[in-house]
Amino acid sequence: MILAVLDQLQSDPSYALISLGSFVIALTLAITVHEFSHAVAAALLGDPTPRRDGRVSLNPAAHLDPVGSAMILFAGFGWGKPVMVDARYLRIGARRGMAAVALAGPFSNIVTAVAAAVPINAGLVGVGYVGFSLFGVVTDDLTAYLIGTIVFFNLVLAAFNLIPLVPLDGFKVALGFLPRDAARAFAQLERYGSAPLLLLVAVEYLMPGVGLIGFVVRPIINGLATLVLGGQLWF
Repeated sequence: MILAVLDQLQSDPSYALISLGSFVIALTLAITVHEFSHAVAAALLGDPTPRRDGRVSLNPAAHLDPVGSAMILFAGFGWGKPVMVDARYLRIGARRGMAAVALAGPFSNIVTAVAAAVPINAGLVGVGYVGFSLFGVVTDDLTAYLIGTIVFFNLVLAAFNLIPLVPLDGFKVALGFLPRDAARAFAQLERYGSAPLLLLVAVEYLMPGVGLIGFVVRPIINGLATLVLGGQLWF
């Protein structure tokens, strides 16, 4: 994302600032909604921990992680400040409860993308922005640019977190919905921590298009974008 802005700085500095501002707004919204939804889900299921920690809040300061936010801008993936959950309080049981709390994050980003896309689907605005466009063009319509960026970042966060690897939400979702024996076997991946995820990310940067982003994240984003907007966002 930032690389696109740096390229713009040479040709059109004012447009680069607009791009950066749109990225920051969209990123802040996506992470805040994501982590807030984890907190709300846990609180509704009976865990007082998120409320005690001040996470049942739409204040971005409660949810943004500086390193995780920077990684999304620079590398296309990242994270917010994790919401602490005590599974013992969850009314539907620890395994299913943690899965529900985990799923709330990416689901909320998809809902946000759907809401942001309403003006596009209603034909009120077009959409086009640097590097990623439903119509393959860049628009001078700043409203469309911001809306498109909000849709994109929310789909990025949803898609990335649906991957069933530690420490992503998809891993906890898989543990909650797999049969108990299969979940117990799958849980053994935790012993490797984030190593498998980091390896897949590294492969992507060594051989673009054949790692995590090319084979997994991009198809999920485009699948979600087809549902939300009727076409692909990331070509």
